[in-house]
Amino acid sequence: MAKYQNDAEQLLKDIGGKENINAVSHCATRMRFVLNDPDKADQDAIDEIPSVKGMFTNAGQFQVIIGNDVATFYNEFKEISGVEGTSEEDVKSVAQKKQNPLQRAVGALAEIFAPIIPAIIVGGLILGFRNILEGVDFGGATIVDRSTFWAAINDFLWLPGEAIFQFLPVGITWSVTRKMGTTQILGIVLGITLVSPQLLDANDVASTAAADIPAWDFGFAQVDMIGYQGQVIPAMLAGFLLSYLEIFFRKHIPEAVSMIFVPLFALLPTIIAAHVVLGPFGWWLGNIISNVIFAGLTSSLSWLFSFAFGLLYSPLVITGLHHMSNAIDLQLIASEVTSHTTSLWPMIALSNIAQGSAVLAVIYLHRGDKKEEQVSIPAMISCYLGVTEPAMFGINLKFIYPFVAAMIGSGFAGLFNNFMDVRANSIGVGGLPGILVINSQIGGGYLAFAISMVIAIVISFALTVVFRKRGIFNKEDREEPEAAIAADAAASGSIDLSSTEEGATTTAPETSETQVTTEKLFVPVSGELIDITAVDDPVFSQKMMGDGYAVKPSDDKIYSPVEGTISNVFETKHAIGILTPAGAEVLVHMGLDTVELKGEPFTVNVQENEQVTADTQLALMDRKAVEDAGKQTDVLTIFTNGEQIGSFSIEDKKEVSAQEEIGSVEVHS
Repeated sequence: MAKYQNDAEQLLKDIGGKENINAVSHCATRMRFVLNDPDKADQDAIDEIPSVKGMFTNAGQFQVIIGNDVATFYNEFKEISGVEGTSEEDVKSVAQKKQNPLQRAVGALAEIFAPIIPAIIVGGLILGFRNILEGVDFGGATIVDRSTFWAAINDFLWLPGEAIFQFLPVGITWSVTRKMGTTQILGIVLGITLVSPQLLDANDVASTAAADIPAWDFGFAQVDMIGYQGQVIPAMLAGFLLSYLEIFFRKHIPEAVSMIFVPLFALLPTIIAAHVVLGPFGWWLGNIISNVIFAGLTSSLSWLFSFAFGLLYSPLVITGLHHMSNAIDLQLIASEVTSHTTSLWPMIALSNIAQGSAVLAVIYLHRGDKKEEQVSIPAMISCYLGVTEPAMFGINLKFIYPFVAAMIGSGFAGLFNNFMDVRANSIGVGGLPGILVINSQIGGGYLAFAISMVIAIVISFALTVVFRKRGIFNKEDREEPEAAIAADAAASGSIDLSSTEEGATTTAPETSETQVTTEKLFVPVSGELIDITAVDDPVFSQKMMGDGYAVKPSDDKIYSPVEGTISNVFETKHAIGILTPAGAEVLVHMGLDTVELKGEPFTVNVQENEQVTADTQLALMDRKAVEDAGKQTDVLTIFTNGEQIGSFSIEDKKEVSAQEEIGSVEVHS
């Protein structure tokens, strides 16, 4: 019998049969399905299949996590099902076709903003720090008033802090061309023409008399010379027009002269249209959106609006519609009517905190469940730092009641937050650190936001406990772990942990002797060492594949993180399996979602059954090619046979060098 025959047959049945499969492929760790009817997939049954480590749905794909041996599983599944596999790109294309227009639009919006979010986060943190330096009153004077040094620091930090927001159109037009697969430098040039110093700064338009606004005079018409600093919609419209024009002219201009005429005919008309039509229209539309949102937040029904937003933001994350809030937030910050602030972002940060607090309550309720804590504790931490997906998909939606509790806690926190008129100067910094971007000059400022955080924490935690104890919104009738039951019983005096009743006996489970071997761990590539929970992929960050560590590389050379034997070199070259002498199965995964690159950025220097040490260079990763393809370059070291992995420790360092010893792992055999 084939290795995975029973599991593959069971997966085929539980996923709804052959007739429910539209397309299927696999990457280094997971099966990727596009299902005709996703509701036919019995997720509870699939979760019970021994070789399945988890599952989730993303971008129209139902992804089942198998692990290192996914290629073998895939081949056996294909043989049993009779379904011919397709390429990763084809599966992605089919998945997009199954999405409705709104889902595709939101997906496009997400792809545009995702690459620039890191810069927005950095800018937001810096502006938050500047807000403390120049906005917080300490005994009648601010920090910058009291110190020449800090005043200079404050002025200097304006450069990196304002850069992303002032020149946001450049980032957006670049990101649009990147998503559309067109020439990215043209997108950058287009963005620069929208924020050129020759133009009147968008922030000064409201205070400038109409007669004083500069204009290009063409004799038959005049065009205002207005910049679009911080504007979202004009930049998006211009970026898409540029991309579609380039795609059109590529098809119709002979290749021999395309290098000259395609950029010319695509860029020049777009710049003209941006300043004559798209820019003014986008500005007008953006102002309407800003005014409507601001009116909702300041009207007599603002309490209802803010409660509803806080309540429903988490469900929006599930659908992906929350990505629209980034554009709305940035539009609010660009608007004069809101004093260049946003009331939405504080409520988003509170929603992060509420979801994290619900997970904290689950940890308390299920204390003693070591397996669950491997997911719940990192998920809670990431939630409090502004990333909710691991907590929602890994814990809260699994049980339902903590998710609902967090929604209610977020709703009440949002209501109070809006009542106190708390606003943020920027976006990107969520969770508890979100207080750094709060405007201290408008409304309740820091104190009001701190109270809002307490509301989110207390209500979400308390309701989670109440719902669990009373069986409200419970998705499943789950028994508490024995350790938690014993602790509760002991606390209430119902049992004596130090003795048993007369005649009663306790039996320890039989155990067989196991050999424990400690093996050294090394750094696979020079760069910044990060926790596995910080990796931007739920399969790895939630440890569905196993525990491990990751490095954001500063070099292209990838070395072996352990001593052992090469067990697998994936066809797409982006992942390599290693078996250590003690039996640890190690996956070295280069980049995130790089299976789609079909091996192009990677040069593998080893082959199966080859012995390797920390001095062995496994591969060469062209980081620039990976980044140009829109992928992240994180290099992950994952222990995929978790049942044999004991204690695992990594030094607390930030900057690391390839081949240096970084920690150890215990392997049970």
